[in-house]
Amino acid sequence: MLKTDELHGRVVLLPGACRPIGRAIAHSFARRGATLVVPIYPDWPQSNREMEEQFSQAGYDYLCLPSDLTSSEQTAALLAQVKDRYGVLHYLINNIDRGGMPIVHGPYDQEVNRQQWQLEFDTTLKTKHHLYHHSFDLLSDSQDGAVINISSIAAQVGRSGPASLLFSDGYSAANRGISSFTKQWARELAPAVRVNEVMLGLFEGRHGPGTRGWELMDKTQQQELIGQTLVGRTGTPDEAAEFIYYLAVSARYLTGAVIPFDGGYLLGACQARDMPEGILE
Repeated sequence: MLKTDELHGRVVLLPGACRPIGRAIAHSFARRGATLVVPIYPDWPQSNREMEEQFSQAGYDYLCLPSDLTSSEQTAALLAQVKDRYGVLHYLINNIDRGGMPIVHGPYDQEVNRQQWQLEFDTTLKTKHHLYHHSFDLLSDSQDGAVINISSIAAQVGRSGPASLLFSDGYSAANRGISSFTKQWARELAPAVRVNEVMLGLFEGRHGPGTRGWELMDKTQQQELIGQTLVGRTGTPDEAAEFIYYLAVSARYLTGAVIPFDGGYLLGACQARDMPEGILE
């Protein structure tokens, strides 16, 4: 996509931009002229370097700020820097989570997983609240902004069916809580700022191909997951990014919505059967 200036002067706060879906979201905004504020943390040093190289080569207007978003104090400091530099925030794309795949991590009671449950809740749920809480005034001042909470169908699926290998109990429960935030924040920021949630299904780089858990599954296990997805495939980061961009920028009459963007995975558990002939003559 060619660069445009339609979002020139607009500021976007986007955690998780070093990973596939976050990176695609960053491109979708920055190509349209938006300024990116990207919190970075040390979990993915190579991905962070690649991200910054891409953004610089593309000529994007961006600011990377090291921050531990599980800390309310560090999140507050991050937003203070945004206020000092830009004075406003138009979009918060709450793209941050951490989930342990059962096929990778196994049960919580293993010593290696001693902190896993808390990590999943802190990163998936608490960080979103920190970012919202400390950006509230800046978002309100925008008078025309949006918050997009990015969650997972794990909230509804839990550790059941083919997804039992992908979604842990804690991660599923943490995602369930996000919908409560979405609806409450929509009330608090109305009417100027809209708040919606995208509940992602199986995507490349997130719950799908390109993740460690996906590669550990055999072909039959992978096909069971794809077979329950009505469109018959996994999604791409670009598909997720363009939908999230639309909700943030263009869907001006939508707020408080929780939208599964899953290729029909949630519906696929109860697929329609052929109509029977019946017994009447």
